[in-house]
Amino acid sequence: MLNTAKHLVLLFENTGEGIILTNGLGNVVIMNPAAEKMFGYSADELVNKSIETLIPQRYSGHHAGLRGNYATHPSNRPMGQNRDLFGKKKDGTEIPVEVSLSHYTQEGELFVIAFVVDVSKRKEIEANMMQQQVELEKVSNELRKLNAELEAKVEERTIILKEALQQLEHSQIELSEALDKEKQLSEIKSRFLSMASHEFRTPLSTVLSSASLLAKYKKEEEQSKRDRHIEKIKNSVKHLNDLLEDFLSLGKLDEGKVDAQNVAFDLKELIEETADEMNGLTKENQQIVFNFSGPTKGNTDKKLLKNILINLIGNAIKFSDINTCITVNGQSDGQKVTISVADQGIGISKEDQGHLFSSFFRGANAVNIQGTGLGLHIVHRYLTLINGDIHLQSELNKGTTITFTIPVN
Repeated sequence: MLNTAKHLVLLFENTGEGIILTNGLGNVVIMNPAAEKMFGYSADELVNKSIETLIPQRYSGHHAGLRGNYATHPSNRPMGQNRDLFGKKKDGTEIPVEVSLSHYTQEGELFVIAFVVDVSKRKEIEANMMQQQVELEKVSNELRKLNAELEAKVEERTIILKEALQQLEHSQIELSEALDKEKQLSEIKSRFLSMASHEFRTPLSTVLSSASLLAKYKKEEEQSKRDRHIEKIKNSVKHLNDLLEDFLSLGKLDEGKVDAQNVAFDLKELIEETADEMNGLTKENQQIVFNFSGPTKGNTDKKLLKNILINLIGNAIKFSDINTCITVNGQSDGQKVTISVADQGIGISKEDQGHLFSSFFRGANAVNIQGTGLGLHIVHRYLTLINGDIHLQSELNKGTTITFTIPVN
């Protein structure tokens, strides 16, 4: 089992965004290394200091009033709300930032989490775009003037004008694409931070509350109550491990550390073995039915195929109710194998189906069910590595069938 506490600490310490925790009075409780580096302070220098220490003086008075209103009516605020915000470093220099706010209450006291991103690079790109626009207008005006003065060379000047405009437009497109990519990355990071903040907080709160209550049940006849809280703790720790496994898998894929290793094995045996293993995770009276037809021998990456099956069957279990059937069908023709996983669960809306293979995306009807929104994205990435394709059919409240095909010759 992963050391969950250690991974949580590493996640806090190694994330590239600044994280600052303040109490209800606006005093700094803790900050991560990225925030220390961003503002030039050590964490010890800011503990118990007002958050206004990190805000330029011309804004700090107004910010104190906003902070007071937030403490009275706290709410989550995502990044990218078209606000120009600035932070003040230890040496007095200012940096443009984006800030996402979240909050929670511990023992009756309000705590506010600020996720801070330095957007200096984006601002620099935007400034370059403005400069390019000015230069484009300047060159256009100069060329028009020159064209009027030198009517005898109209054709030559027209060619020069077109070439200059093409070059400047190409430069403008490159800058726009760079800005779009940076904004998309910022949005993905913001979605990740918001998701991680929510998904980690819930099981951690369960562990803390159950651990506290365990100490109160000391009598022998209270064993059933102790068992109930122990089960809650075990389920919460498993959920945290699942979250971390998704993050680690995505990280390895992004770093190019996952390669397909083709080996020969029995396809039917692997699929049936995986379905049997997943039986231990089914809900009350859920059944996994397995069928396979065609040649059973195949050649592909055995580990990636098993991970894909675990993810899809796990989703079918999670998004289906008790007393339902999950069907796993495999069909091989010796050259390729087609496998489908069908459930009788909550289904997926037409609007959401086009986004399901994106990272951190969750269907509108699944927001109250635990998960990272990474599972199908990772499945799609794994299938790309083994030259597979995937298709989805679903109807709300009737179920979902996910079918994928991979070469096995």
